[in-house]
Amino acid sequence: MNAAAVARLTALGRAELTLLGRNRNTLFVALLMPVLMIFLLRSSLTGLGGGTGGAERLPMGIAAATLVGGTGMVLMLVVYMSLVSTYVARREELVLKRLRTGEARDAEILAGGALPAVVIALVQCAVLSALGPAVLDTAAPRRPDLLVLGVLGAVPLLAALAALTTVITRTVESAGLTTLPFFLLSTMSSGLIVPAESLPDPVAAVCSLLPLSGAMELVRAGWLGVEDGKGLLGAALTTVAWIVISVFAVRKWFRWEPRR
Repeated sequence: MNAAAVARLTALGRAELTLLGRNRNTLFVALLMPVLMIFLLRSSLTGLGGGTGGAERLPMGIAAATLVGGTGMVLMLVVYMSLVSTYVARREELVLKRLRTGEARDAEILAGGALPAVVIALVQCAVLSALGPAVLDTAAPRRPDLLVLGVLGAVPLLAALAALTTVITRTVESAGLTTLPFFLLSTMSSGLIVPAESLPDPVAAVCSLLPLSGAMELVRAGWLGVEDGKGLLGAALTTVAWIVISVFAVRKWFRWEPRR
C-alpha cells in the first residue's frame, strides 16, 4: 500500500469516526453494548453453573468462559453489527456512490468505513485481556499469540460479512433483524457461550465449519492454553477460507447505491 492509499484510508477513517460520534445508536452499540453483554454473559454462565459453587461444572470455568465469550461479543457487536448499520447508512445517503467517483478504490472505501469500528474493537479486546483476569480473578491469557491471531482473523472476516449482510438490509432500522440470525448462530454454535467440547461429536464437527468457529477456537486456545495443537491449524485454515469466500461474495454482490 503506497503513501497515497494510506492517506486516503486515514482520511476516510477520520471522516467515519466523526460521523460515528454523531450517531448515538451506533455509538452505544460500539462502546456500551459489549460491556453490558459481557455482564449478562457472566450472569448466564453463573446460573448455568449453579451459582458460584457450581463453577467447576462448566468445562472452562465461569470466569474463563466469560472472557472467551466476551471477546467474541466485542467482535460481533462492534465489528459485525455496527458495521452493517454504518455501511447501509452510507449507501442510503449516497456517500458510497459519491466516494467511488473519486480516487479511492472500492477496498479502500470499505476499509476506511470499517476503520473506527475495528480500532474500537481492538482497544476493547486489549482492555478485556488486560483487566478482565483481575476483575474476574482468573489467569491471564496463556497464549497471547494465539489470542491475537484469533482476533486478527475475526476482524476482516466479520467486516466482510457485515458488508455482505448489507445486500439483504434495505434500511438502517432493519439492520437489527438481518444481523440477528448470524449473531444467534455464532453465539450458540461457534464457541462464544457453548464450548465445542460440550457438544456431541457430530454436532461439534458441523459447528466447527461455521464462519466464526475457527477464530473463536484460536481465541479460546489463547485464553486457556493448548494441550493438543493439532486442531488449531484446521481452525486457522477455516478462518482463512471464510475470509476468501466472504471477500469474493462482497466483490460480486455488494451494492454501492440504494435500490430504487
